[in-house]
Amino acid sequence: MPGNLTLDALKEAVSRGEIDTVLVAGIDMWGRLVGKRFHAAFFVNGGWEETHCCDYLLTVDQDMNTVQGYKSSSWQTGYGDYVLKPDMATLRLVPWLAGTALVLGDILDHHDHSPVPHSPRAVLKKQVERARAMGFEPMMATELEFYLFENSYESLRDHGTENLKPISAYNEDYHIFQTTKEEDVMRAVRNGLYGAGIPVENSKGEADAGQEEINYRYSDALDTADNHVIVKNGIKEIAWSKGRSVTFMAKYDHRKAGSSSHIHQSLWSKDGKASFADHDDAHGMSEVMKHYLAGQLYHAREITAFLAPYVNSYKRFTVGMFAPTKAVWSADNRTAGFRVCGVHTKAVRVECRIPGSDVNPYMACAALLAAGLDGIEKKMALEPELRGDMYAASGIREIPKTLRDAATLLHGSAMLRAAFGDDVVEHYHHAAQWEISETDRVVTDFERQRGLERA
Repeated sequence: MPGNLTLDALKEAVSRGEIDTVLVAGIDMWGRLVGKRFHAAFFVNGGWEETHCCDYLLTVDQDMNTVQGYKSSSWQTGYGDYVLKPDMATLRLVPWLAGTALVLGDILDHHDHSPVPHSPRAVLKKQVERARAMGFEPMMATELEFYLFENSYESLRDHGTENLKPISAYNEDYHIFQTTKEEDVMRAVRNGLYGAGIPVENSKGEADAGQEEINYRYSDALDTADNHVIVKNGIKEIAWSKGRSVTFMAKYDHRKAGSSSHIHQSLWSKDGKASFADHDDAHGMSEVMKHYLAGQLYHAREITAFLAPYVNSYKRFTVGMFAPTKAVWSADNRTAGFRVCGVHTKAVRVECRIPGSDVNPYMACAALLAAGLDGIEKKMALEPELRGDMYAASGIREIPKTLRDAATLLHGSAMLRAAFGDDVVEHYHHAAQWEISETDRVVTDFERQRGLERA
């Protein structure tokens, strides 16, 4: 579901004094909203056509450091401008911010207004168009998990993260009484996102103390990614407004369950039929679905850097904590990296369980699509289903254990280079190398505790 506000409706709201601010936001490499706050009067009187932003926004790290070594922008290129072009189909109200609307934008070249190839929205759009050229509409859904803390962001900034206090004291998976205590935040999240045009289905307690999950209706791939980034940003803002904090880290504590963002996927025909469904098949899977899943399995290891983009992401892949360690498929089996859901229904789909909640949804969805479409184009045969406990199984395809391994596989992927382009692969490989080098050089609390006296 796209935005819930038209330009004409926004103009009327501005004239009535109901809206005075419009957020224009692009998407950075980490899946975050970056952009400007417009006075609404300026926006409706022409500001909606386009604005500009520094091209370094697609090269900085999480701390906004100007990372060198990128081909697209650097001190040598002068850090010029990109065009940020509002996609008016995404215009929406932001109920949790007073007098505010939001529109997402595409990042374009300053000179010829062509899409910047490595911008996340452009990467996903390219794979969506590829699927449509093959006669398919890719439909996706992302399930977001996160931890909610009693601490405010300000207290964590001032006093450190040693005293992080989850909002509940015990595992609250599906627990109604425990989640009742959190309704001050979660009710505001559900109602706020729904008011912003996000088709929220439900929230629930997840598999550890203070862990939450938010679910919103599946949609076309681009709309799903757009919804995902708005949901993450909205949850942070709503929690902050209540004096709380949240984290979407894949693994904030080695003793606790990680937070995932499982991605459900299916292809539909242009006339609205489920291209994955075949009621005569043992699993209800069409040949198209089998080829698609085969492609994802074949390329699983080389796309993992887009499913798990940080060093921390790989600490989530822990035996016995519902995060997968094997890139294999199974029907309705949560120990496998790829789970087939909805068997013998028109909703039969592939659930990739590898991504954590730290994922950039545009890059993850694009990589999964690219791998699946390659399987269809090459009519790859689907390997046999594996059953039972995948944690205990040996001799089968494993998820890369570190970002260093995943980045090497990304760099050598002929499939991704063909799908995304060499420059895009090099760009994100460089980002991974920076993330690795920054983590390698930092001395951690664990190292000090372990070695200060004993070394």
